Amino acid sequence: MSDDLPHRLRDALETADFTHDAVTSLLGVDAHRALERNQTVPARRRTTGGSPLETLTRLFLLQLAVPREQAERALPGLVDELGVAGLLATSVGEVAARTDCRPYAVTDPDGTRTDGWLVSDLTPGMDGRPHHVGTDHVLGVSSASTSLAQLTLRHDVTDALDLGTGCGVQAFHLAGHADRVVATDVNPRALWAARFNADLNDLRGVEVRDGSFFEPVRGERFDLITTNPPFVISPATGERLVYRDSGIPGDRVVEDIVRRAPDHLRPGGWCQVLANWAHLDGVGWDERIAGWLAPGTDALVVQREVLDPAAYVELWLADAGVSGATDGAERDRRYDTWLSWFDEQGITGVGFGWINLRTDGSGRRELLDWPWDVEQPVAPAIAAWGAARVGVGPDDTLRLAADVQQETVGLPGAEDPESVVLRRRTGLRRARRVDTATAAVVGACDGDLRVGQILDAVARILGEDADTLAARLLPELGELAAEGYLL
Repeated sequence: MSDDLPHRLRDALETADFTHDAVTSLLGVDAHRALERNQTVPARRRTTGGSPLETLTRLFLLQLAVPREQAERALPGLVDELGVAGLLATSVGEVAARTDCRPYAVTDPDGTRTDGWLVSDLTPGMDGRPHHVGTDHVLGVSSASTSLAQLTLRHDVTDALDLGTGCGVQAFHLAGHADRVVATDVNPRALWAARFNADLNDLRGVEVRDGSFFEPVRGERFDLITTNPPFVISPATGERLVYRDSGIPGDRVVEDIVRRAPDHLRPGGWCQVLANWAHLDGVGWDERIAGWLAPGTDALVVQREVLDPAAYVELWLADAGVSGATDGAERDRRYDTWLSWFDEQGITGVGFGWINLRTDGSGRRELLDWPWDVEQPVAPAIAAWGAARVGVGPDDTLRLAADVQQETVGLPGAEDPESVVLRRRTGLRRARRVDTATAAVVGACDGDLRVGQILDAVARILGEDADTLAARLLPELGELAAEGYLL
């Protein structure tokens, strides 16, 4: 492969306007949604004109063979060379894709939108066809990579680490706000794809290194680490898919990252992990993860979903292309082995969510079970959590956040409501039940009066002792400030 092939491919893709917005416009809403479900028929009906944009869409996104003359028009002078490089399969009359090349758009922290492309292995299982994922499969843009991208903080940093880069999705994002990005992986095909994508998108300051987990960056420290590690919890038997299987039983790979990450962070640096963790019989999930955290490290851990063992095994067997229709006996054997191992380990379920760590903090910890809808991207909410004031005193001045709404429930004409709920409309969209005294204090927080003044006034209205009310409400006001209800 010539050194300038990625750049010449980029020129061809730009000339054809093979961008995220152009493809979305070409397909229309319904066909685009169908393609997100790996269904191509609606998109085929929208791409029959033979233009370079339609040709590239059919070739790479729909995985259809296209006439060679159309491929030559869309990729002038590149078809044979892309065939040699392994991106295309060519014949006298037709050209087919051997890899995906997907338009991908990123909005930088300053609001600038950047168009790019990501090369990876072909998306398996299109149109419900049977598929087998190779052990060195390089995953493209997925729901997991998108979730991590929406989670990752976007402040300017000097050095960032993309641990387990795959095809380089996170490195692509990090390059927009980091002076230097180190991207690591153990899969040779992933290393090739990440390097190709860095060149294809002209990402300056991205260095791709071979090695397992933190080995390639031994002794180095970063301002930001982001990782979607191979976190699937399995007995580590049978075929290993490198992009999801670490080869280490249980959730020890996530535990190891959480324990070791602080040693690779500068003071105030963040590590953000998309992860699975085991629920063990008789042990709280939050208790287990809290035991992994280093002293002095701030941690916001959010559990987004919990699957029972059977549902979890079914999910990942389907991901590997192991189905009852084509691999009945093998699927049943692996299913049974996996469940038996879960029983042996005392695993009653598997949690999925986010682990956010910050070094040199106060040791503040919040481990939250929050399966409800959140605002995306959620990164600003993580940043706000990190910046929130912890603890409130009577001399402080507080202001109610603009997104807070109050909901009350009670009988018509009743003097007091049965329930008062404060609900945030942004970020994690938290909700918190409070009593009428707390609601009265919160409602009076306008940024002018000191907390002590408000507490005295509310105490007089309720006929309570001011000191007693303050002792009861100040800790709760501190929690409301930490959770962003009060600023």
